Amino acid sequence: MSSQVTPSKLPQPATVEEWQPPMPPTDLIFDDGEPLESNRHRIAMNLLIRSLQQAWHDRDDYFTGGNMFVYYSRNQAMNRDFRGPDFFAVLNVDGTRQRQGWVVWEEEGRYPDVIIELMSPSTAKIDRGVKKELYEGTFRTRNYLIYDPFDETSLQGWKLDENFRYQPLEPQSNGWLWCEALGLWLGTWHGTIDRETAFWLRFYDTDGCVVPLPEEAAQQQAEAAQQQAEAAQQQAEVAQQQAEVERQRADRLAARLRELGENPDTL
Repeated sequence: MSSQVTPSKLPQPATVEEWQPPMPPTDLIFDDGEPLESNRHRIAMNLLIRSLQQAWHDRDDYFTGGNMFVYYSRNQAMNRDFRGPDFFAVLNVDGTRQRQGWVVWEEEGRYPDVIIELMSPSTAKIDRGVKKELYEGTFRTRNYLIYDPFDETSLQGWKLDENFRYQPLEPQSNGWLWCEALGLWLGTWHGTIDRETAFWLRFYDTDGCVVPLPEEAAQQQAEAAQQQAEAAQQQAEVAQQQAEVERQRADRLAARLRELGENPDTL
C-alpha cells in the first residue's frame, strides 16, 4: 500500500446550512475550561498530533488539532452544544492558517477526515453512541477511531462506506487498524513518554515503523549521523591498514632487489 494520501472518492460531506456571513469571533467559545480526563489522556492527544506533524513536516495542506471545538452549525453555537474531538485531521486545506477552533462554515464546509476519541469509563458510552452517530451522519468523517489510554485492548475503528454508513475496521493480527484517510496504521506501542509509561496509541507507516515524535526523529538522525561517522572512520582505518601493507610489501621487494645487486630507486 502506498503511503501517499489521495483525495477520497466518497462524495463530499453533508453541506452546512445556507451560508451566512461569518460570525464574529466573540460569538464563539474556544475554551470551556474543562481539563482532559487525565494527564495520560493529555499526553496521548499530544502524541498523536505531534507525530502526524512530524510525519508530514514537509506539507502544509492539512490541519490537525485536538481538544478544540468543531463548530458545524449556528444553532449548535448558540446552544453551547459543542464537540471537541481529542484528535482530528482535515486534509486538503490551508494548514498555515491560525485557528482557535474548526468553524465549518468558515472552512468551505469541510469537516474532519479523521477523528480519534480517547475514551474513559465516563465517556465510552457517548464515544460509541452519540458521537459516532454525529461523525457518521453529520460530519461524514471518513475514519473514526476510539481508544482508552488505560486499556491496551480497547482500540476500535470504523470506515465510512459509499452509503455514508460506518463499517468496522478489521484489525491485523497485531491489533493494528488501517486509517485509509491518512495512509497510516494505528496501533499500540509500549514505552515511556513525558515520564509516563503506558501502552500508547501511535501511528505506523506502511513499512510497519512507528511514526516518531520530533525529538525521536532528531535522536534517530543523530544516531544515524554517528553511525555514518563511525563507518567513515572504520573505512579510513581499513584504508590506512591497506596502505601500510602495501608499504611493507614494497620495502620487502626493494630489499630483495638490493640482495640481487639491483638499485630499486632506478627501476
